[in-house]
Amino acid sequence: MPPVQYHEGKFPPELDWASLVPFIGPASAAIARYDGVLAAIPNAALLLSPLTTQEAVLSSRIEGTQATMVEVLEFEAGRPAVSPERRDDIREILNYRRAMHVAVDALATLPLSGRVIREAHAVLLEGVRGQNKAPGEFRRTPVWIGPPGCEIEQARFVPISADRLPDAFGRWEQYLHAEQPDRLVQLAVLHAEFEALHPFLDGNGRLGRMVIPLFLWQVGFIRQPMFYISAFFEEHRDEYYERLLAVSRDDDWVGWCRFFLSAVQAQAEDNLAKATAILELYGDMKRRFVDVTRSRYSIQALDWVFGRPIFRGSEFTAKAGIPRPTAKRLLSALQEVGVLTVLSAGAGRRGSVIAFPALLNIVEGGEVF
Repeated sequence: MPPVQYHEGKFPPELDWASLVPFIGPASAAIARYDGVLAAIPNAALLLSPLTTQEAVLSSRIEGTQATMVEVLEFEAGRPAVSPERRDDIREILNYRRAMHVAVDALATLPLSGRVIREAHAVLLEGVRGQNKAPGEFRRTPVWIGPPGCEIEQARFVPISADRLPDAFGRWEQYLHAEQPDRLVQLAVLHAEFEALHPFLDGNGRLGRMVIPLFLWQVGFIRQPMFYISAFFEEHRDEYYERLLAVSRDDDWVGWCRFFLSAVQAQAEDNLAKATAILELYGDMKRRFVDVTRSRYSIQALDWVFGRPIFRGSEFTAKAGIPRPTAKRLLSALQEVGVLTVLSAGAGRRGSVIAFPALLNIVEGGEVF
């Protein structure tokens, strides 16, 4: 079977809006409920930072990495990776998180655009396995998508040719900034077209998913750039790829948009549940930290462990802004009552690695500890 070719001349698509209306309302309502919780979270960037890391993990996993969120946080706390391959996975995940931060900072002064996306791409590939694939630059050579090492004849999909890419990406940007009947459908079309253009030599899937929360934030659907979509796509990976392929193969934009809107609704509901649970945990722990530590630094310590649910004890005593003897006492008291758990004991100059299980279990959606 010959590879599917890019849908030349069919973007932007003409859509059957009547068939999409039943999907638009529930997705929009679910996002609105989630955004209501975002509004209630003090310092959402801190309290939801584990969800941001989890999004980086899952978006990267769709592309083949195997590292878990716990492994990423342990690595940041100074524990070595279990293998060189897992270490490389973790570095790609950390780059994803950094690239997202770079894009968010850029959007303080710039609209979402090719420039912002290229800046994020340069960070995404910095010092990792794709670093030799033109970071921050659109591709100038043909690419195709299929089994590793396959020739173009065995490919599943052939994106637009490099010589036509600049004009096509310009049309993508025009559509990005155009007024459309519905923003979520607009976003669905943007994501599918970005993946079909495949503008970079590497990192297209991760960047395309990164655009989703950035767009929702820019158009005012959410008040913080924190929307986590990749769990649905990772769980339904085969259908995700098939729906994207069907856009070019069958001109099935409507089927893709329905799938995307269902993903948005499901993930908005999941994000809502997790954000609510994190907010409730923060309220419970605020009281418990005060009761257990009897210290004026209790809230400072609480914010530290929410932002770093796996950390090295020596880092806490050195950087939490709490006097060292008090910091050591707080850690000891919180471990005694089971709020914090030691993952590995300190040895020599290496401090112990400590986890905050209640928060990690919420993010992972089950009992990890």
